[in-house]
Amino acid sequence: MKTATAARVEPNAVETKVSPGLARRQVFAVAGCYFVASFAALGLPPYLTEILPELGDGAARWAGLLYVVPTIFGAVGAPLWGRLADRFGRKRLLLRAQLGLAAAFLLAGWADSIGTFAAALVLQGVLGGTFAASNGYLGAALEGHALSRALTLMQASARAALVCAPIVVGSLTPWLSPHRQYALLAVLPLAAAVMLAALPEPPRTRPAPPRATTAETEADGTPVVEAAAEPSGRAPAASLRALYAIEFAFVFSTVISFPYLISLIKERIPGTGPMVSGVLFALPHMCYLIAAIPVHSLFRSRPRAGIALGFGCIALGLAGHGIAHSLTAFVAVRLVLGAGLTLGLVCMSVLAADCARGRAPGGLFGSIEFFSKAGAVAAGVAAAAGNDWFGPTAPVLTGTAIALVTVVATAVPRLPRTIRTRRSL
Repeated sequence: MKTATAARVEPNAVETKVSPGLARRQVFAVAGCYFVASFAALGLPPYLTEILPELGDGAARWAGLLYVVPTIFGAVGAPLWGRLADRFGRKRLLLRAQLGLAAAFLLAGWADSIGTFAAALVLQGVLGGTFAASNGYLGAALEGHALSRALTLMQASARAALVCAPIVVGSLTPWLSPHRQYALLAVLPLAAAVMLAALPEPPRTRPAPPRATTAETEADGTPVVEAAAEPSGRAPAASLRALYAIEFAFVFSTVISFPYLISLIKERIPGTGPMVSGVLFALPHMCYLIAAIPVHSLFRSRPRAGIALGFGCIALGLAGHGIAHSLTAFVAVRLVLGAGLTLGLVCMSVLAADCARGRAPGGLFGSIEFFSKAGAVAAGVAAAAGNDWFGPTAPVLTGTAIALVTVVATAVPRLPRTIRTRRSL
């Protein structure tokens, strides 16, 4: 007799897709909808120091805390929304995320006090989650190479929004304050919801029957033998735990350099203008936009090697920030960091697609989003503490240390396998 617990859909519940697939234009539509919906979420937080004085916080003392409020509550809500999507429909919950984002932006745009504005940011975190919802939608319809390529496209959409949104918000500022732009930009997730309504519901999934032990292939192309699925329908979770750990470490080591990068540039290169600082900030994300698809083609069969190389580049790039004292040096280290960012994001998409086989995609991508946002929050706290105690160089050195530890953790498990292979020759 099946209990309520056994019937509940978990991130690693074994599933089989029925006639999976989306047209290429539909995949691009999902990515495009995420791009337009994320404009306010990514473009307006850098302007909190200009928004808060309008709400009574003249010194913008609450800017640092409010910056991470949507991230914290997004991390809390993502796994729950993912499981609800698996139960009630991925398209329905994706539409809910877009509409929730629009409601939160409207409230933020018309807020007349710090308390109301903070409540709007809490709602943005709790009701949003468009990235995880979009990935869950794609994961329900696509598999393997097609899914990893779609996830790579979604990351490109996020990077493009991160580059473009602050520029657009700054351009509109002479005519409309960033505070009121929240209300204006609420129309974007509403438009995204209208476009998504025309897309099909992903194919239904059904539990896969227990199978005998079969030979399968690891994400890096190494043949392994995996145990049969348990009668409860649960799949082995070792690779899933590794993905969560890599996601956390990757987000931590990259995001920790964001908050105080402009301060570091101004300290090292006095007189640097905002435009140059902005371009330096955006360089790694531009690298992803240019190189993501070729990198996907090169590393889709060996993502673990790509992740180890990516973390190596991140460590080298962040360490370079500690000694860069010229514009040329900063361009070089930002490009190295961009190479690591591209390798890491692309290869994690390949691993996520591999983990999505036989698992409920809503719960899986909701859980991935939880660890991603947890890494971002931890990075923000570590960056603030390091900057207060040791100056703007401390965050990049902390990120370097975490990246190096992850390189070792990623590469060392491969050594015993390599040694065994050589001994058998």
